[in-house]
Amino acid sequence: MTGLKRTTEKNLMLFSGMAYPELAEEVAQLLDTQVVPTTHREFANSEIYVRYQESVRGCDAFVIQSHTSPINRWIMEHLIMVDALKRASAKRITVVLPFYGYARQDKKHLGREPISARLMADLFKTAGADRLICVDLHTAQIQGFFDGPVDHLMALPILADYVAEQYGGEDLAIVSPDAGRIKVAEQWAARLGGLPLAFIHKTRDINRPNESVANRVVGEVEGRFCVVVDDMIDSGSTVTHATEALLEQGAAGVVLAATHAILSGPAVDRLKNCRAAEVVVTNTLPIAADRQFDKLTTLSIAPLLSQAIREVFEDGSVTTLFDGRA
Repeated sequence: MTGLKRTTEKNLMLFSGMAYPELAEEVAQLLDTQVVPTTHREFANSEIYVRYQESVRGCDAFVIQSHTSPINRWIMEHLIMVDALKRASAKRITVVLPFYGYARQDKKHLGREPISARLMADLFKTAGADRLICVDLHTAQIQGFFDGPVDHLMALPILADYVAEQYGGEDLAIVSPDAGRIKVAEQWAARLGGLPLAFIHKTRDINRPNESVANRVVGEVEGRFCVVVDDMIDSGSTVTHATEALLEQGAAGVVLAATHAILSGPAVDRLKNCRAAEVVVTNTLPIAADRQFDKLTTLSIAPLLSQAIREVFEDGSVTTLFDGRA
């Protein structure tokens, strides 16, 4: 036999950007490892510099970064981290995106618009990513934008199990805040035992982002405790309008459940003042202390991410984590 044969042990290494290191530390703890020490700094003109303080040659690298505000800075840091790993001879690079930036720009509404979600996928592929792990993409089609494996995780089991525990004694209905989320609402209804469904007929002016009008409720909600489910709460306009529309139609109460708590601009004031009983989110994005409020409940996404990372590293099945779709 010619050549040199050597059996090497696989090596998982976890990396984190500076956008949300607390989530990466929580994931690392669940994996019984540590985040790789990394030098992060800026040049005087705000260019980003990254250098890993340990050898990464031949490792199975997982790079976690949530694309929070200022989103363009953290995306650029994420790309630079991937590039550094590629040039340092990491064997496989998996980009972990608890929140995928630009996911709402997944198609053209008007001429001469970009499809920025596709651009994001192309950037990570060019930087050197072999695989993506994402949580609750705005639309499932984004999986096809990346030329490689994409593990699309769902926070539905985490959120739905909490709702069942807290509100299982109520006469529940699952409500989609618009027609685009009906499929997700169906998955919620199935997980919670075949609950009735409703949705809000909503109109939006494509020239005025973050503004919508809830026109009417489609479905029977009178006397029921309604669970409004969405992938994200940004300005809070959609879910607060949905809450008012449901209560006007005789709903007994409303709880809001969403994966990504962006909570930009007036969102916190809107959610504080709306008549929803509770707002349930996950920690895919950091929520600053001044954005916290009494009705807000935050559930950890770290167990889902750590389990997905372990399955990918061990060449196991990530499909078992797609609860709600499989």
